[in-house]
Formats: sequence, C-alpha cells, structure tokens
Amino acid sequence: MARMGLAPVLGYLIVEENFNVALGVFVLAGVTDLLDGFIARNWANQKSALGSALDPLADKILISVLYVSLTCANLIPVSLTSMIILRDVALIAAVFYVRYKTLSPPRTLSRYFNPCYATAQLKPTFISKMNTAVQLVLVAASLAAPVFDYVDSIYLQTLWCITAFTTVTSAYSYYHYGRKTVQVINNK
Repeated sequence: MARMGLAPVLGYLIVEENFNVALGVFVLAGVTDLLDGFIARNWANQKSALGSALDPLADKILISVLYVSLTCANLIPVSLTSMIILRDVALIAAVFYVRYKTLSPPRTLSRYFNPCYATAQLKPTFISKMNTAVQLVLVAASLAAPVFDYVDSIYLQTLWCITAFTTVTSAYSYYHYGRKTVQVINNK
C-alpha cells in the first residue's frame, strides 16, 4: 500500500523537477518493497492472497508512474516508456484472460475481482525478473542524473538500450513460454 501511495507523490515531485526529494522518496519506496518481501518470506502467517495480488500491482503502478513522469521531465525517451507500458498492458490483459479461464462458473464480477480467491499464479520468467531489476536501475539512474549532473551521459543512453532489450525479451519470453508461466491453483 505504501508503494501505491508513494507513486503519485513521486510523479508529482518528478514533474515539478524536485529530483533530490524524489530520489529520497524512491529509496523509501524501495525499502518498503524490500521490507514487504522480507516479511512475507520469513513469517508465513504474514502472507495473504490479497498481499500476493497487491504486490505486483504496486510494482506496476510505481513503474508506470515513474516512467511516465521521467518521460515528462525529458529524462527517459517516449519510445522506451511506450514500450514498457505496452508490455505491462499486454501482461495485465493476459492475467485477466487467465483469471477468466481458470475461474469456474458462475463467473460473477464479485468472484472475478475477489483477490482472496486465487485461481492461478503467474510465475515470472528469469528474464522478466532481470527486466524489472534493469527498469528499476534505470529509474534510479535517471532520478540521480539531474542531481549529480550526468543527464547527457552515454552510460545513461546505454542503459536505455539495455532496458529496451530486456523489455522486448521479457515480453517475448511470456509469449514463448506462455502456459509454462501460469500455475493453476484452484479451479472451483
């Protein structure tokens, strides 16, 4: 919930070009993500179906807001942000489709959108995990660029290319492996 709440704050700070504070808030969002993962891994009673649904949603919201904001601030190219958003929209559409196919009748809206009733789990591919890491590194580097005065760095531009490559490769991996990335949990 903290990451979802911090996303619009970060977006506002970036658009207003308050990069010093935005960098600090981004680090805070990262710490909340690490803490959430640590707690979920080490205390089994802290895991929940709602939490497992909200965690990737929070990541997608945060990444989307950050990339759009950084693009508005002219720190990330429009083409790269478009590629990342399109990949995420395609993944979300696939998740909705899988949810529909794995939900047994009656398929009511209340059952469909009930995150406590899990029917399938998407297992991220290795390249998808790498892509998320690369995307976050690019966000951190882009936020730090105006603070430390390296906005036109060739290294930053190289990171754009690496991010584009991992984004396309990740999208392809989901397309190629398809059913292998989905584990049906419950078909009641």
